[in-house]
Amino acid sequence: MAAKSPDFAPTNRKQALRGRIVVLHAFQMLCPGCVSQGIPQASRIQAVFAERELVVIGLHTVFEHHAVMNADALQAFVQEYGLSFPIGIDQPSTQGNVPLTMQAYGLRGTPSLVMLDREGRIRLNHFGPIDDLPLGALLGQLVAEAPAHADEEGIPDPRPPGHGDGQANAGCDSGICARALQLDS
Repeated sequence: MAAKSPDFAPTNRKQALRGRIVVLHAFQMLCPGCVSQGIPQASRIQAVFAERELVVIGLHTVFEHHAVMNADALQAFVQEYGLSFPIGIDQPSTQGNVPLTMQAYGLRGTPSLVMLDREGRIRLNHFGPIDDLPLGALLGQLVAEAPAHADEEGIPDPRPPGHGDGQANAGCDSGICARALQLDS
């Protein structure tokens, strides 16, 4: 059974995430694996999946060089790399080098990728690079899963019409669906 995720977003942001898959990408600006693999992968995920289904959130986390790894440096980095997903800055711990959100999720370093399902359960907590193919398979599985229960607060179901009601292939002709994903190479 998947564990419930720790809180990492303000209440108003948590409401906006309800019913969607969340991909949390923890990175550092000075991490070669983050810059060459993790950040481009997070951008590709955001480009492929509809925002009503999935949201990518970056988590800039700092273990060293705190004085220069500030919000201004991050803003320049985000602009330089053309990042368009929201990015939060992990807060330093008063005890040790591991920032607070990384501690809460049990992350071991960067790059790290955490995936939460529509119910907010941790379905993946991965340290280091991860190949696109198994990651895509897991994301596809999570998108296809129906929520475990209806939302008692009336928040609309983010899934496309027909999903889970026997009409999942509506709009498909000869195996080609109107809602096909377009991948840029």
